[in-house]
Amino acid sequence: MSRLREAAAADDPLAVAACDVPDSYRAAVTLAADQRALARTPVEQRDPRRTIHVQEVPTPELAYDEVLVATMASSINFNTVWSALFAPVPTFRFLRTLGKLSPEGARHDLPYHVLGSDLSGIVLRTGAGVREWKPGDEVVAHCLQPDLQTPGGHDDTLLDPGQRVWGYETNFGGLAEISLVKANQLMPKPAHLTWEEAASLGVGLSTAYRQLVSHHGAAMKQGQRILIWGAAGGVGAYATQLALNGGAIPVCVVSSPAKAELCRRMGAELVVDRAAEDFVFWDEQERPRLSEWSRFRGAVRKLAGDDPDIVVEHPGRDTFGVSVMVAARGGCVVTCASTSGYQHTYDNRHLWMHVKRIVGSHMANYSEAWAANELVVRGSVHPVLSRTYPLDSVGEATHAVSSNTHQGKVGVLCLADRPGMGVRDPDLRALKRERIDLFQESSVL
Repeated sequence: MSRLREAAAADDPLAVAACDVPDSYRAAVTLAADQRALARTPVEQRDPRRTIHVQEVPTPELAYDEVLVATMASSINFNTVWSALFAPVPTFRFLRTLGKLSPEGARHDLPYHVLGSDLSGIVLRTGAGVREWKPGDEVVAHCLQPDLQTPGGHDDTLLDPGQRVWGYETNFGGLAEISLVKANQLMPKPAHLTWEEAASLGVGLSTAYRQLVSHHGAAMKQGQRILIWGAAGGVGAYATQLALNGGAIPVCVVSSPAKAELCRRMGAELVVDRAAEDFVFWDEQERPRLSEWSRFRGAVRKLAGDDPDIVVEHPGRDTFGVSVMVAARGGCVVTCASTSGYQHTYDNRHLWMHVKRIVGSHMANYSEAWAANELVVRGSVHPVLSRTYPLDSVGEATHAVSSNTHQGKVGVLCLADRPGMGVRDPDLRALKRERIDLFQESSVL
């Protein structure tokens, strides 16, 4: 492992590819023992800084369609938060289910779970059946692992009954020095980005792409008004960029003046600061404040000139009823998550009488993720990385996301021992530098 770390520190892909596969590596893990110990502890009292551990783990065996990646950097997603809190479902339940399916799946059923659904890195080894990738290739990873042993997923892999989220519903994720992925998760690393910038793209960007651009989502058109909740966060900031690129009109909803300014610097002209306007959608008894929902709709109409054609939803319980209300007649609410709760309350009259649609959208398929990544490769979409932590501080990084004290995406350095490594196209980087640095707060915390 010391030789691999030295090659990574030299930022030399060929030297990395020449290294032997180590017997073990450092990884951010949750422990089944902690999950059992905290079973009766309220979720709000659980702390990712105590439940995520960085420790040495054995290197898994490589299957014929898999790739071992020397992971240079990764990032925190909300599924990392859920994993660390063992809620709403302990991820060890996923690992046990996967372990019962096959000898290959049994490798994942362990008393520890290596977390992380994003990575950038260098291919270290490939399985016997891998044709498109070779050791030394610089890659990023898409998080969807389809099974494709039944017909359900062959039109759209997200319809595959056997699809799983790598690093959440599988083991050996990206918050580690080495990661195990399927070959059909890999995409080329954008050459003008650093390792930590490239690692901040995958889940957030591909999710926003499917929600807004894909025919599986809202199929956004030029001139449409797009209401985007949390527009300075990961999914929201990528959705804002995609809306602007596609000739749509983003209406960005944020929670502070600083986040409002970020949206304007991205090019959005219409911004609603929920905190400044003092919108409170629920009372102290957790009942909907319908007058506030209506006031919000009026504010959006006044700002945008009409109701939004598409609403990009991910907060869930706190905002979903408002989203259904404010969407235009014949409009679409496209939802990819429920970070504030899964049980939604909304007035169904707004849905059926105004012929609106609710579209579920979960991550993206490989084709959609590849198309989104190509936009970054060409310099049309940019990372929204704000903070970067070392691997030893991954618990602190996850806590920042869980407490919403961040903007954009939070990155984690794995084998990269300093920020700024991995740039292969300095000319394109210089051309796009202002946009790339837009969310940056500091180098490494």
